[in-house]
Amino acid sequence: MNTVSIMGYDIYAENVSTIKLEESKQIINTVNPHSYIVAKNDKLFSIALHSSDIILPDGSGFVIAGKFINNTKIKKIAGADIHSHLLKILNQSGGSCFYMGSSNNTLNKIKEKIKYGFPNIKISIYSPPYKDKFSEEENNNIIDAINKVKPDVLFVGMTAPKQEKWLHENQKELDFKIATSIGAVFDFYAGTIKRPSNFWIDLHLEWLPRFLNEPKRLWKRNLVSTPLFLIDMLIFKLKKKRKRGLTPNISLFIFFTFFYFFNCFKTLLY
Repeated sequence: MNTVSIMGYDIYAENVSTIKLEESKQIINTVNPHSYIVAKNDKLFSIALHSSDIILPDGSGFVIAGKFINNTKIKKIAGADIHSHLLKILNQSGGSCFYMGSSNNTLNKIKEKIKYGFPNIKISIYSPPYKDKFSEEENNNIIDAINKVKPDVLFVGMTAPKQEKWLHENQKELDFKIATSIGAVFDFYAGTIKRPSNFWIDLHLEWLPRFLNEPKRLWKRNLVSTPLFLIDMLIFKLKKKRKRGLTPNISLFIFFTFFYFFNCFKTLLY
């Protein structure tokens, strides 16, 4: 497996199509600027991400960081991309998947959509209690429901960092081949929340329409985490230059200034 080290994470550097179902368990998680910043102050979340078998670069932040720090070109792989890829594999093999998370309304819409789009897949769903921490009984009920099916793929959608931490803490008790935390993809796929079009995705501006639609929920991600991530990106670049005995040049500060005003612009949009 080809990975590249970016800001302390071993990021998957291959095409999503190279990911296959294996007999042994695989945990696939995604990382973006916001989860990177959250994990710095959340030890369990950091452990969960770093212990993943595959870490995907979800968001343009790590794609930019890879080029800026290492001069390495990688491709963004969003949660929606791994979700779509795994559904195709399961449909070809007649495999099974389990969706754990979200509301019954969203899950039933997913079930209907897969029934017509991927008719060979055996699908199961479970809507857990909407709370920060499950009781022991609630957690056991979730685990029992999943293990009764023994899905090829377990999709977990409870938003970060809850989903990654839950999967990490319970992985030994769960029976699956691939488990992946994909959060908002549940709503995107069900159509309860519309994902930005390819126009915005191709411009690396997928965050913008989402931010404008849900400013109260996403303001911290875009106006706090993004600038902090960019500062860390500069620090990693400076450290790398010092190790090589090179003197940092003014372009670094121009880069930082550009992104500072860029984020000020986002604030004005809010």
